[in-house]
Amino acid sequence: MNDNGEDSRMLVTALIPAHNEAATITDVIRGLQAQTRPPDRIIVIADNCTDQTPELARTAGAEVFVTVDNRDKKAGGLNQALDLLLPTLSADDVILVQDADSFLDPTFVEKGLAAYTEGVGGVGGVFRGRLDGPTRWSRVVQWFQTNEYSRYELDIRRQRGRVLVLTGTATLLRVSILREVIEARRSGVLPGAPQVYDTKVLTEDNELSFGLMHLGYKIKSPSGCTLTTETMPSLRTLAQQRLRWKRGAIENLFDYGWSRVTAAYWGRQALAVAGLLITAAYLTTLVWGVFLGLQLQLVWVLVTLGFSLERVITVRRRGRLAMAIAALIVVEFVYDVFLQGVQAVAYANAVTGKERRW
Repeated sequence: MNDNGEDSRMLVTALIPAHNEAATITDVIRGLQAQTRPPDRIIVIADNCTDQTPELARTAGAEVFVTVDNRDKKAGGLNQALDLLLPTLSADDVILVQDADSFLDPTFVEKGLAAYTEGVGGVGGVFRGRLDGPTRWSRVVQWFQTNEYSRYELDIRRQRGRVLVLTGTATLLRVSILREVIEARRSGVLPGAPQVYDTKVLTEDNELSFGLMHLGYKIKSPSGCTLTTETMPSLRTLAQQRLRWKRGAIENLFDYGWSRVTAAYWGRQALAVAGLLITAAYLTTLVWGVFLGLQLQLVWVLVTLGFSLERVITVRRRGRLAMAIAALIVVEFVYDVFLQGVQAVAYANAVTGKERRW
């Protein structure tokens, strides 16, 4: 054992699924190399790349695994690499799965390994958004997302690292547990083909989180495991992303049904539906008040004030400007209504069985 209580024989292998990520892959690899506990191996999974991603990855010092006839996107590429990699590793070795558009803070791996205690199935990251859009409008759209991620980070801190899902941006997973997932799928205990990731779902990270919890493990995102990740530069791409997230989460619940693990998640979906109905009632009342001259009810005034206060308090870590903008309730309310509209579409698509799209 070393001074950190970590087995010195433990190997950490970073897997970076990448499809045409030439713009970021070099910086991602350098970020891993600069970790206070660097991975022992860095492998870029080049998936159907038509740009310079593989060449840049090799130049930066990473190994490159090229997928073969992969039609299952990130999950398929990871499964191909893991099928070859897992038999060569020891049970206590750790896999770091990281997106090619995410940059880890220097202590991520060190803090993540320290948090990987008995009974923990996976350790994920706490992410912040980046403002790097090419236009002023794209940075406005990204601003709302960075505020949203800041609130998510605050929630995780309040819960002392307990999370509902392991983020796909970066997660540490022990080899022994990944092998257990494969065997559980093979035996029918978990859904999906006998591989780590279920390629039939829209949100493979959410599904794997369910799988780990059904096997009796906890999942966590400690405050020291921080990183920055991309934000969508337009409302169209944001809607596409959230439709996939929301519909995928709903369908994961249907796949796993009702259990001690999913009960809380079903409850959250019920609250989300209630939120949609409350928002609809709120907007209807406002329209009546404006166009029909009806008096706004006190309850909706209090709801508005409460919403505004919550918006301000939960972004205080981002500074005074973020708090000032959040105080203008109509600004962030429009964004929230947009996201709720996307969620309503996701529910409708899941119920009607509309064709899935990435």
